[in-house]
Amino acid sequence: MRLRLPARRELVCQQAVELVTNYLEGALPPAARRRFERHLAGCEHCTEYLAQIRATIAVAGRIGPEDLTIDMRAAFSELYQSWRREELGD
Repeated sequence: MRLRLPARRELVCQQAVELVTNYLEGALPPAARRRFERHLAGCEHCTEYLAQIRATIAVAGRIGPEDLTIDMRAAFSELYQSWRREELGD
């Protein structure tokens, strides 16, 4: 999903939040990355949000299937199936 933003405008927090995943994956074009980083430089809330997402990724990356209960596995499976149905238009 590519978010289109008006050129030369500063980002607002909602736009920055929507760009976090692409930023962390290195998927933002250079100009969008610079805009995002400019926003972070002046916004302690978005900087904190980015830190929280990084921490979540670090913790989640250490969770394996054996760490989940049977109920958790079932819930994740149902969530995935629901998402797939929506994606496929079923």
